[in-house]
Amino acid sequence: MKTLLQNFRIVDELIDAIGAVLIHDDIIRDVCLKGEIIRYDIGHWSVDRVIDGGGLALMPAFIDLHAHFRDPGFPEKETLESASLAALAGGYTTLVCMANTKPVIDTFEAAQALKQRSDALGLIDLYPAIALTRNMAGEELSQGLSRVRPGSVRLFSEDGKDVADDALFLAAFGQASRLGIPVSCHCDAGGHEVEQARRAGQPRSVWSRIEENVATERALRLGREANAHVHIAHVSTKEALASIRAAKTRGESLTCEATPHHLCLTEVDATFMGDESHGRVNPPLRGEDDRQALIAGLLDGSIDVIATDHAPHTAVDKEHGSPGFSGLETSFAACFTELVSKGRLSLSQLSALMSAAPARILGLIDRGAIKPGLLADLVVVDTEAVWNVDTTLFRSRGQNSPFNGRALSSQTLMTLRRGRVVFDRDLLVKQ
Repeated sequence: MKTLLQNFRIVDELIDAIGAVLIHDDIIRDVCLKGEIIRYDIGHWSVDRVIDGGGLALMPAFIDLHAHFRDPGFPEKETLESASLAALAGGYTTLVCMANTKPVIDTFEAAQALKQRSDALGLIDLYPAIALTRNMAGEELSQGLSRVRPGSVRLFSEDGKDVADDALFLAAFGQASRLGIPVSCHCDAGGHEVEQARRAGQPRSVWSRIEENVATERALRLGREANAHVHIAHVSTKEALASIRAAKTRGESLTCEATPHHLCLTEVDATFMGDESHGRVNPPLRGEDDRQALIAGLLDGSIDVIATDHAPHTAVDKEHGSPGFSGLETSFAACFTELVSKGRLSLSQLSALMSAAPARILGLIDRGAIKPGLLADLVVVDTEAVWNVDTTLFRSRGQNSPFNGRALSSQTLMTLRRGRVVFDRDLLVKQ
């Protein structure tokens, strides 16, 4: 089937122009920008279906390096199905889910079982991360570090538990390096300095900063020793970012991510929501100087991608202090509102951070841009829309969003995966 998407503002890492895109089955076959008169003609392409954008933005679908699907084990928080629908509503078609499930995803077989379930649904491309240690207990390396098929696993991560033992962590880095797979480090093992701060009664804002900064330095040191690709998750402090910037200057194999909530919100917002309940997230929301440092990191390339850290919880969980926010359905709009609308980033730069760059980190050369030969994974965005976040309308089972009730600019209207419309908010495609 041939589908023509015409009269769109086509935006990716390199393009921002009115044009049309021809899809044949699951592949982008042609891209024609306004002014290329010869091919900008429906008759020339002999299409089966036409979707007219009327000037709406057409972008590569987003790719998330960091999401918690809670499946298997926690259906009250999220399921594979609900997370997939939330992803599509947010414009995501490719995601990495973390291994902190029940049971833990610590073997290749467990990762493949979840991926096969996702493939059977046919909604998104899911790449489950595999834990570094068995059952995330930090005592022995997981089987998943040695029994992996090339291309089937794209990321290792111990999730919210960095491996405490240096020798074991180094061994994990070494095995990941031999396989050529990045290790996502959550940098939450601060060691003796953190224990001292906690015993002294320091608040979370103090000891968690020490924790992140010390753990970031440690991950960089051990990753450098093993010649591994270190990926630092959810950077939140200006000091951790400075360490990353310095390591990149030395030419180390290193990438990192920031989240929409750390880019858009501060500790003032956390206090308003409840520091130990609805406003709690790991790492915590920081000060305005940290937030501005993160934005500067996006601009100078120190931060490579924006990742959601989607972490759904039940209402009771959040009341009792479970850390995390549901982020898939608001991530693009929150970043557009704070970064693009305010002139800090161009839409092409935001596209690079949410599509092209994460595709490169995962080694997915068939997506992340709009050009012939790539998968037709696309998202239609109304950049003029203003909407109020209402978490009761979320596809996710987790309604714990810090943006609930806020007005955000831009909205995802349609998501296509491999040329098939899998989400259509306003029924742009008439049945």
